[in-house]
Amino acid sequence: MTLLRLDHLTVRRGPCAVLSGISLSIGAGECVGLIGPNGAGKTTLMRAALGLMPMEGASSLAALSATARAAQAAWLPQSPEIAWPVTVRHLVSLGAMARGRPADHPSVQRATDRMDLAAFCDRAANGLSGGEQARVLIARAMAQDTPLLLADEPIAGLDPAQQIRTMRAFRDLAAEGRSVLVSLHDLGLAARHCTRIIVLHAGGLAADGSPAEVLTDELIAGVFGVTSYRAETAMGAVFQPMDTVAP
Repeated sequence: MTLLRLDHLTVRRGPCAVLSGISLSIGAGECVGLIGPNGAGKTTLMRAALGLMPMEGASSLAALSATARAAQAAWLPQSPEIAWPVTVRHLVSLGAMARGRPADHPSVQRATDRMDLAAFCDRAANGLSGGEQARVLIARAMAQDTPLLLADEPIAGLDPAQQIRTMRAFRDLAAEGRSVLVSLHDLGLAARHCTRIIVLHAGGLAADGSPAEVLTDELIAGVFGVTSYRAETAMGAVFQPMDTVAP
């Protein structure tokens, strides 16, 4: 089942195309890593797919009504600080309530457990550290319990253990038949936890396939401008940037 289809998606800022002619689809049961250097268009692609900015071409999500879109996809933008003095439990429950479900819907407890928030549930969300707040916002998006979750650099502010825990949670969602489109910069985490990787470069689609197919030395050098050390371990691939590519 297709959860998102983009057909020749193009986004312009003035005369310049930030994204140009992007066509792809995401089906159920995928954990898709969206990677590329800063300015490649990752955030723009997600926002345009959701109909949050002007675009050319077509997006199956943008074509839906606001109510239907909220039932199909949850959106997790790059995490801002939480300004509201509400408890963690209440804030996570807003995800379920966005679907017209009660605050004690089982999806709230599942999301709280996935993000290891039990110790914080009765604390004011705006009093937590930045990384803890990021986990609360991820849980809120998970509690929306939609077929598709779009997450823009959700692990950027997390410590290594929580980065791994979050990526495992996304992979678990995919194993349950839902799908996640997650932008990130850590190629090792993308290789180990994503079932598929989409690479954006200079506003275009540079690659789309399995981690083994996409994360080659040639692509990493061409897209990111670095050489890298790669090792295969029992838990998957490990990448370490080594140096910039000689001009």
